[in-house]
Amino acid sequence: MSNIATDASIDITDVVCPITFVKVKVALEDLKDGQKLAVHLNEGEPIENVPRSLKNEGHKVLSVSRNDDGTYDLIVEKGGLSA
Repeated sequence: MSNIATDASIDITDVVCPITFVKVKVALEDLKDGQKLAVHLNEGEPIENVPRSLKNEGHKVLSVSRNDDGTYDLIVEKGGLSA
């Protein structure tokens, strides 16, 4: 996991696309611009689609790291690309 401090976290390893991005989007709604969300997600469609969708929505993916169990952790800054 990254050493970037986060304001909130969400685990979406128990849901499948497209619900994965919906859950992340809802979690981001609770944050202010510039705050950071840690997302724990699965390999495959989630790690391929969620970061791209976040960028399309104007958020900045700060880090992506792969875990030993095949899951991923990413950190996203809300509104980081719209500055």
